[in-house]
Amino acid sequence: MSIWLTRIVPDLRSRVARRDLTGTATAVGLHRRLMALFPQDAGSDPRAQFGVLFRIEDTTTGPHVLLQSTHEPDLTCLPGGYGTSLSRPLDPLLDALEPGLTVRYRCVASPVRKPGATTREVYNLPAVVPLSGAAADEWWLRQADTAGLKSLTHHAQPLDPAQGTRGSHTSGKGKEQRIRHARTRFDGSAIINDPDLLRQRITEGIGRGKAYGCGLLSIAPAKAL
Repeated sequence: MSIWLTRIVPDLRSRVARRDLTGTATAVGLHRRLMALFPQDAGSDPRAQFGVLFRIEDTTTGPHVLLQSTHEPDLTCLPGGYGTSLSRPLDPLLDALEPGLTVRYRCVASPVRKPGATTREVYNLPAVVPLSGAAADEWWLRQADTAGLKSLTHHAQPLDPAQGTRGSHTSGKGKEQRIRHARTRFDGSAIINDPDLLRQRITEGIGRGKAYGCGLLSIAPAKAL
């Protein structure tokens, strides 16, 4: 199974691109845009079937979209004038992973905890509680460990939540569901302890909100950065 990494550089003169990146329903709209690049007969969970993970990267030239998938996307399905795009296989990088290699990493994730039923009832908590500060750092270090990484350095930067709505808008029937995932960007360096675990977590993604721009773990050899 090959892994593909695609970089899309939206042209902000395009109304469609601006809406996907800055609209009030960015989380849902960009997800739909990217899923349109894959076969439409993939069953009930096409994101999982095609291993689709993505995030928006802020660069000096404007926002870029990084898209990872286990199926090569059909970039001709992007609207005319949307921007430029390029796909390349990640296999050479993943095949080169070995124990002891030092890498740099980045992951925009949604750190959360799930209180037990009794705790939720006593403190009137939701089923999922977003984490921030030291609690988010601890969450990330646990995730890195289960991804076969021994963290050397890390920096956490809170980001605006991924949000939007999905559901029926017709005839007043059906209910809209609000989508909101707290996000933190984790950057740093680590030593690879288990290359197989790392490949698995890169492929599957980390944490919640994978359909809405969370969970994509990117790595590069430290000497290359």
